[in-house]
Amino acid sequence: MKKWAYPLAIITLIIFIVLRTTFQSELMTKFDAKMAEILFGNRFIEVFHYIGEPKFVVTVAVVLMVYLAWKVKNYRGMLFVVLTFAAGNVLNQLLKKWVQRPRPEIEDQLTSFSFPSGHAMTGILYLFTIAYIFAENNSKSRKTVLWLGATILMVLIGLSRIAGARHFATDVLAGWSMGYTWFIICVIWYERRKRTFQSNHK
Repeated sequence: MKKWAYPLAIITLIIFIVLRTTFQSELMTKFDAKMAEILFGNRFIEVFHYIGEPKFVVTVAVVLMVYLAWKVKNYRGMLFVVLTFAAGNVLNQLLKKWVQRPRPEIEDQLTSFSFPSGHAMTGILYLFTIAYIFAENNSKSRKTVLWLGATILMVLIGLSRIAGARHFATDVLAGWSMGYTWFIICVIWYERRKRTFQSNHK
């Protein structure tokens, strides 16, 4: 990871805290309303929610675990996937229950809480995890493609939740923010374990 990626996690944590304490303010309410007005009903963006659905993410996690176990024998990487995918999802559910923000009022709305967006948070976690793992021993150009692709898809998954009126924009921003912070925490653990392993086998 680039050196700037680590302090950025502190910034995203601060952004999450600010959103948590201000999402009911007049300014944030206007921001949510404006974003909903711009994106609501956008069919192109809305379709991207499918690649953030739990079933899809679990399938990706299983495939990635199989690849890490049998293809590259990276068992530390398997635990990294568990920490980002599974533990990240648990963290999201805990935060939802803590904040208990109702979802936007539409017909046939989901019954779970809204803040932070699960699709946005798990989206950034699983996409960045894939990019990180496959960029680890790859060329600079391929790393750029991987990270750019992951970032674009992450943004589209988040925006799809606003387009479908399943979340407020502040929910999505909070999901991205906490998702990135948790991702970097997991990366720090992974890289420390990797250095320890390498030093013990010199």
